[in-house]
Amino acid sequence: MTAFPVPPEHVAPAAVHLGTDPVTLADLLRVAGDPGFERWQEQVRRTGGCSDPIHLSGLTVTRDRASGNVLYSYSTAGEPGGRLRVACGNRRASRCPSCAWLYAGDTFHLIRAGLSGDPAKGTPRTVRTHPKVFATLTAPSFGPVHNRPASGRCRCGAQHADNAPELGTALDPDRYDYAGAVLWNNHAGDLWRRFTIYLRRELAHRAGLSQSALGEVCRVSFGKVAEFQKRGAVHFHAIVRLDGPEGPDTAPPSWASAGLLDEAIRAAVGRVSVPVPATGKRPAVVLRWGTQVDVQPITSAVTDGTELTEQAVASYVAKYATKAAETTGTVDRRIGELPELDKLPELPDHARRLIEACFALDEHYPGRMLARWAHMLGFRGHFSTKSRRYSTTLGALRQVRADYRARQERRERGLPDPDDAPEGSTLTLAHWTYAGHGHTPGESWLAQQIHRDITESRITAREALAELQDPEGETAWL
Repeated sequence: MTAFPVPPEHVAPAAVHLGTDPVTLADLLRVAGDPGFERWQEQVRRTGGCSDPIHLSGLTVTRDRASGNVLYSYSTAGEPGGRLRVACGNRRASRCPSCAWLYAGDTFHLIRAGLSGDPAKGTPRTVRTHPKVFATLTAPSFGPVHNRPASGRCRCGAQHADNAPELGTALDPDRYDYAGAVLWNNHAGDLWRRFTIYLRRELAHRAGLSQSALGEVCRVSFGKVAEFQKRGAVHFHAIVRLDGPEGPDTAPPSWASAGLLDEAIRAAVGRVSVPVPATGKRPAVVLRWGTQVDVQPITSAVTDGTELTEQAVASYVAKYATKAAETTGTVDRRIGELPELDKLPELPDHARRLIEACFALDEHYPGRMLARWAHMLGFRGHFSTKSRRYSTTLGALRQVRADYRARQERRERGLPDPDDAPEGSTLTLAHWTYAGHGHTPGESWLAQQIHRDITESRITAREALAELQDPEGETAWL
């Protein structure tokens, strides 16, 4: 198992200076002086320092079915505030760095299993030899924006720094096609679906086969993630792999190659279109992919430093799986109505115009729910998806983790292992209710520090594990 690098956005922000925030300071002193402070800390640490934990109240009782004796019982009545705190599970790093880190780690292992193989995750090692590429599909232009071209000078005449706030914003906002941009985002999922159809057709054409015949000898597998560019347009990064007819367990045909996959992807991108019918005062439009298409073969090892390796691709995809439209300066929560934008003075004008375009178009395309997804600049698809046979699933990875923790808890409680005890020998009764979520200001400050400590420990552990890796990329102790 290769170590997953911890991106900077998954590290909690620096602590607030206590002397400048009397409300936080007063609440912090209250929390620290509470008799249940140690148990509160333990709860928060078990969530990884979650920024917005879910509060539950209730109880659970485990009995021996034959005798009726109580083997274990637990109630939140003795917990701080009468509540148990569990992690929120939010994938966005802007909302919860702790839970986003876990989501990114799961995505990393899901993607890497489909690149290098992992029998523990249902993917054979032989999949490493299958042709595979890393493709980037982009949106078309909706008008000139501030950028950093190779020449170093933007069309506005300035040389922008890497983090310049104007990057990606329209040179002429009054002539920029904001309506076209949000419509394209809204239909990006349809473009991707049609792309996968045309890709199979292009592969069949190049192999001299019919589409049905192609399915008998070759299967296309993929894993992808969506990323927002600074201009507010979605583009997709995808691992595309060629397998045998039964998926990763079977070898692809001899004619399958990364070069042929490259040609088929570029041809399919050029053929895809999604017509949007006229409605009201809006004319009909045809949406297409942008002309910028990047396709790179993926290798299993670095030879001269220029190859795109499995490790690099998995890390890249995992990084963007926890980001959304907020990277463009917009908000990371739904917007109920436009006047709410007036309460966001730091919202960039470019993002505001995109959001306003979503609301303006909503009445023309009621089935597309543009206003509902205005905070996503119109995009309503999943940020990470995969084909059925690419590799394991996020659900399966989470279940492995849940089973491991359940075994730990059974040992701590002295309960019998289900694998050793007769089926149905114990009976568990539980009752849980939702009791709120989040932290008070002082609790939030402490949770940030707990998350920071946990993150630093994780980084140290992964650096140590990296030194134990064998030539095949596996940790020696595993």
